[in-house]
Amino acid sequence: MYILGIETATRTGGVAIVSEDGVLAEYTLNIEVTHSERLMSTVDRVFKDTGLRMASIDGFGVSIGPGSFTGLRIGLSTVKGLAFTTGKPVAAVPTLKALAWNTPHARYPVCPLLDARKKEVYAALYHYDGRELVQDLPETVLPLAELAERVAGEVLFTGEGARLFAGDIERFFAGRAHLAPRSASVPSAASIAEIALDMISVGRQTGPDGLSPMYIRRPEAELAWEKRERSR
Repeated sequence: MYILGIETATRTGGVAIVSEDGVLAEYTLNIEVTHSERLMSTVDRVFKDTGLRMASIDGFGVSIGPGSFTGLRIGLSTVKGLAFTTGKPVAAVPTLKALAWNTPHARYPVCPLLDARKKEVYAALYHYDGRELVQDLPETVLPLAELAERVAGEVLFTGEGARLFAGDIERFFAGRAHLAPRSASVPSAASIAEIALDMISVGRQTGPDGLSPMYIRRPEAELAWEKRERSR
């Protein structure tokens, strides 16, 4: 089974192809170029480098958020189009779960973080039970100080938010915090594809009509529109 994974929830975007035997190809880029400009050319590149074709793909995995509203829309619309065209199944993979997947068999609970702006972070909490990644805290958005009150014991932090707020994490968690390596702290399309492979293998899949982003916080444009409507 070949799975094409797409990650566009943050500026670090990527495309990967995995099978039961491992990662065949992964391309990751963290530069100031929009996902709309690079995503399909990256898909073409992994097919060219692996010698596979779209017809070879058995399913898709896509990062559904939380993350950049624009990035998520681009990734989801692309996968919807591919799924409609090919008729292949899709696995909707939470972005924070994929970040926790980057730190397998971690000794401590894993807390992936992304910058939610407004002095808040997107966060969740997981622990490993053997190979299984178990979720202890659902995806949420909150200030780091509040997260420290809700999470006890030592914690392994990963994700771009962990690096961005490293000083605040050390202050609020008072010696309880550990930081994952930089290489494990960026979103990985291969992790998206691996999780998707497991999901599709046991029937936890959806069609393109069932795909929707996990924003956690509503888009600013939507909130601004509602505010204008109420003021009329």
